[in-house]
Amino acid sequence: MTSAGQVPVVLRAGPGHIGELLDRVSGLREAAHASARRVLIGVTGAPGAGKSTLTEELAGALGARGLPTAVVGMDGFHLAQRELRRLGREHRKGAPDTFDAHGYVALLHRLRRRPGHTGPGHTVYAPRYVRGGLEEPIGSAVPVHPHVQVVLTEGNYLLLPQEPWDQVPPVLDEVWYVQPDDTLRRQRLLGRHVAAGKSHAEALAFTDGSDAANAELVTATRHRADVLIEWH
Repeated sequence: MTSAGQVPVVLRAGPGHIGELLDRVSGLREAAHASARRVLIGVTGAPGAGKSTLTEELAGALGARGLPTAVVGMDGFHLAQRELRRLGREHRKGAPDTFDAHGYVALLHRLRRRPGHTGPGHTVYAPRYVRGGLEEPIGSAVPVHPHVQVVLTEGNYLLLPQEPWDQVPPVLDEVWYVQPDDTLRRQRLLGRHVAAGKSHAEALAFTDGSDAANAELVTATRHRADVLIEWH
C-alpha cells in the first residue's frame, strides 16, 4: 500500500484497453517468482465503479498470458438478509458494518499462503454474492486451486482505515482504486437495482441514499491506493 505522503501511480484503462495493468501484474509476479508466493491485488472504488468488469477482463487476459488467476469478491462476505434484518441494518445494506470483514481478512491470509506450491496442496473455497434475484452470498462458490498464481480481490472497503478493514492492505501486494466518470457510475447502479427487482423509484432512493453515502466514504480513501485507474 502507498506509504504516507506517497502519490498513487495514475494509469488510464478501459474495456479492451488494459495493457498497462497486465504489464504491472506480470511485473509483480516476476518479483514474487523466487518465493513461489501468490500475487494478491486489491481492486477498490465506489459502488458501480466497474470493479467487477475490470477484474473479470484482467483475469481472462492474465490466464491467456500463462498466469492462472482467480477473482474473489469482498461482496461474498455480505451478511445474509436474515441477519441484516435481525441487526436492523437491512435498509443500509452495503455499508461497512453489513459485511463479515473479519472473515474476509482471514480468507485473504489463507490465499496468501498458497497451499500446495511445494506439494499437492488443496483448493481454497471463497464465497460469491449472487445478484439478480437471490441477492445473497453463496459459500464455497469460488474455487481457488493450488496452481493459481494471481488473486484479484475486489470490493468497496479495501482501504478503509478502521478496524478490521485496516488489516486488508498489508496482506495485498497492491491496492488499485478505480475511478470512472461519476455519471456513468450512477447509471450503472440504477440499472443494477432495477435488475434486482426494485422499482425505478426504489432504485433511485437506494442509489441517492445508501449508495451515495457509501460512495462518499470510499472516495475519501483513494489517496491511500498504490494505483489510481482512470477508467473510461
